[in-house]
Order: sequence, then C-alpha cells, then structure tokens
Amino acid sequence: MADPRGFLKYDRELPGKRPVQLRKTDWQELYEPMSEERTVTQAARCMDCGVPFCHSGCPLGNIIPEFNDAVYEEDWREAFEILSSTNNFPEFTGRICPAPCEAACVLGINAPPVAIEHIEKSIAEEAFQRGYARPNPPTSRTGKTVAVIGSGPSGLAAAAQLNKAGHTVTVFERNSRIGGLLRYGIPDFKLEKWVIDRRIELMEAEGIKFRTNAEVGGNVDAKQLVRDHDAVVLAGGSTIPRDIPSPGREAQGVYFAMQFLEQNNKRVAGDDLSDTYEIHARDRDVIVIGGGDTGADCVGTSNRHGARSVTQIEIMPMPPSERSADSWPNWPMMLRTSTSHEEGCEREWAVLTEEFVKDEEGYLRGVKTVNIRWGRDQTGRNTFVKIPGTERELPCQLLLIAAGFMHPQHEGLLHELGVGLDNRKNVAASPEHDYQTSVPKVYAAGDMRRGQSLVVWAIAEGRECARAVDGFLRGGQSVLESRDEGRLELDFA
Repeated sequence: MADPRGFLKYDRELPGKRPVQLRKTDWQELYEPMSEERTVTQAARCMDCGVPFCHSGCPLGNIIPEFNDAVYEEDWREAFEILSSTNNFPEFTGRICPAPCEAACVLGINAPPVAIEHIEKSIAEEAFQRGYARPNPPTSRTGKTVAVIGSGPSGLAAAAQLNKAGHTVTVFERNSRIGGLLRYGIPDFKLEKWVIDRRIELMEAEGIKFRTNAEVGGNVDAKQLVRDHDAVVLAGGSTIPRDIPSPGREAQGVYFAMQFLEQNNKRVAGDDLSDTYEIHARDRDVIVIGGGDTGADCVGTSNRHGARSVTQIEIMPMPPSERSADSWPNWPMMLRTSTSHEEGCEREWAVLTEEFVKDEEGYLRGVKTVNIRWGRDQTGRNTFVKIPGTERELPCQLLLIAAGFMHPQHEGLLHELGVGLDNRKNVAASPEHDYQTSVPKVYAAGDMRRGQSLVVWAIAEGRECARAVDGFLRGGQSVLESRDEGRLELDFA
C-alpha cells in the first residue's frame, strides 16, 4: 500500500485547465502540465482496498492499486509494465475515457475518488519520455496472416495483440489516416493527433502493416480478403447515426454530429477539403440535439469556430446533480458538465424537437420545440406528454444531431460477406462463441459487435477477440492474456 493514511492526508487534485478565452482560440489539449510530485501525491490516496472495485469498474481490468503503488514509489517503469499488461493504449484512455474505474473507487463512497485517469495518462507519458514505451516485435512468426478491418480502438487493440502473438497482421482503413473514431470523431482539444501518430509509428516498428484508403467491400474485395488471410477481424465500429425525422429534416444546415466533427478534424489536420461542402459554425446560432459526449464535442468545436450562440437540448429530463447513495459501484446517472460547456453553452432538458424551419431558399432558420413531461403509462413504460404553452421557435442556422448510433454500416462489407446480424442489427458474434461470426474464420469486435459504447470497451473487446482468434489459429490454447474471469462484472455500457 502506498501510504496507509494518504486518502486522509491529501485531497483529490487534477491538472489545471487552460483559460477558456485562450483555449477557444486553438485546437490544443485542454489541460496544463501537472508536476510529477503532485501526481505521486495523488497516487498516495489509493487505499489498496481488500476488494478493489476499480478493477471491475474498468472493462480492461486494469490492475489499479498496483500501478498506483508503483507511482507512489516513483518506479515509472514498473507502473508502465503493470498498466500496459492490460491496456494497449493508456495514452488514449488517460485522455478520453469517462473513467468508470473512478466511479467504482471505494474511496468514492464518501469522498472524492482517486484520480485514476490522470495517473494513467501520467504513466503513459512518462513511459514515452523515458523510453520505456518502445517497439517490442515478436521474437518469431507463426506464418499465419490476419486482416483487421477498421483502425479504431478495437481494431488497433486486436492488431497489437495478434502481432504480439506472432501472427502477421494488416490493418485496413477506408479513410486516409489511421485511427478511426480516435482520429475523426474526437476533437483535437481532447486528443491531439500526434498522440495517435506516435503509437502507430511504434506499432509499425513492431511489424504491423497499415493500408489506408482501403474500403473493404468497396475498392477492396471482401471475399478475396477472407480467402487471402487465415483469419479476419471486423472492427468497423457503429457508424449509422440515429436520425430525427421531424418535418423540415431536409433543410440545408441540418447535419449529423459526425459529419461536422469529422470534417473539422480533417480541416485541423490540413486535409484538402476543396471538394467538400463546408460545415462551419462561424457567426451562426447552433443547436445541438443530444446531451452526451458527442454533443459536448460539437459544443466545444462550435465555440472554437466562433458561433454566435450554442444551445444543447436533450429529450430526456435533467439528471440529478449528485450521485445517489445506492449507485456505487455502478456508473451513476448524474449531471455532468464538460469543459466544452464551461466555454459557453445553454443547456435544456426534456425538450422535444417538432420541426426544422426553412427559409424560402431551403436553408435552416429555426427549430420548433416543445417542453415535455416524463412519466409512466399503465404498462409501466416510460412515456411523455407535451406541456401546453411551451411551444417556441429557436433561431438556428446550424443544427447538429448527436442522438447516438444505431448499428454498423451494412452496405458493402457486411452484405458482401453475408455475416449474420443480431436483433439490434449489429454483427452477431458473442463472447460465448469466441467472437466468431456466421462466416468461417471471420470474427467481430468493438462497437460493430456490441453497439455504441466506450473507447475502453472497444479496446477490451479487441483484446478478447484477438485471444479467440489466436486460439483458433493455433488450434487450441491462446498464448495471449485473458481478463480475470473471476472479477465482478458490472454494467458500464
């Protein structure tokens, strides 16, 4: 145990944020550096619980008390070895994970939890600076080849693990750069892209091959790809967004959140967008529909564009401001205010979008809404009623739909392979069946299999799928590590 009285002596502390007016002028990450000494002090707050629920809170099963103790002892090499034994990309999760491990921290029952996410990021950055994070190619190759389709967190994790096992791995990405959701869905102010590039360079040095502008089921024949490889992993993500089919949906100025975010990330990266219609918030009244992280990313991006106003509306009621006493160790339903909201945003709950209002030329000019009241019907199902007299029209020239995702794209890859789907239209490939699809030697992991979820879940799925594929290729037992099957499973999806 780091310091038996650390949780009593020290308060929770996180890195300071750059001033709002400064950070709104650029795309750099939000946080100021925090000294090694202060990070070590935060590690001292870990109680080394008899039953460390943080293990179960983390889908990866990160061995958190042990790496906290190593940080307290200032043994950064050991801390990195412990952390990287369960997490391929702590430099990603330490920046963008919502930290369900902290929600499950025992200290969090009656005090601020241990700053696990910050400590995780610090371990990763110290490892890169000190040279501990370096290429570690396998000492021998099995002669087996694997194609991984999709270079998001699940695809990258599967590729890293399968390469570690000695297989020859090629990752296929339909976009021009590697990273998937990490690259195109998450703004630079939360995850600067040099962080991804640094990791990809390391993976290439370990022997993993990457092919960009390669759309399997498009300019790459899917069936031929299966024939050419000993196994294939589908890790394309859940990419079909949930729409809001209200009258006027066709108005110019109504877009899905990912259209907006992806284009902006390409703009920041310096990609050529000359053939693309510009989606920009400058001098516009922006409304974001959807109260989750993607909606918050749209808010932060709009503020940096110089929007005239930004309003985020959510159909569900406002969650409580404090976590309920009986929610621990599960992920609590409570109000969360992101750094994007701090930069300027009106937030409204229990608001129903009734119509997108167009001008004479078909451009969006406003949104008609009505407030609603939630309750239960006679069968016990959640339902709502409109509140008379709350109808209004909000000025809006840019509307961003951030209402979540339905399922993976079926056209192309999935139709060409003929893989079976589950009742949610995701690829049917359960862990109970070793992530295998209905097509021989084809596997699936991540959001494409489980539906829209967290980056940390995508990494966990990629690792477990890789273990199943390795066992298949070896005709028996995998050489890859498994998550602790005895740990308590909690629902953080």
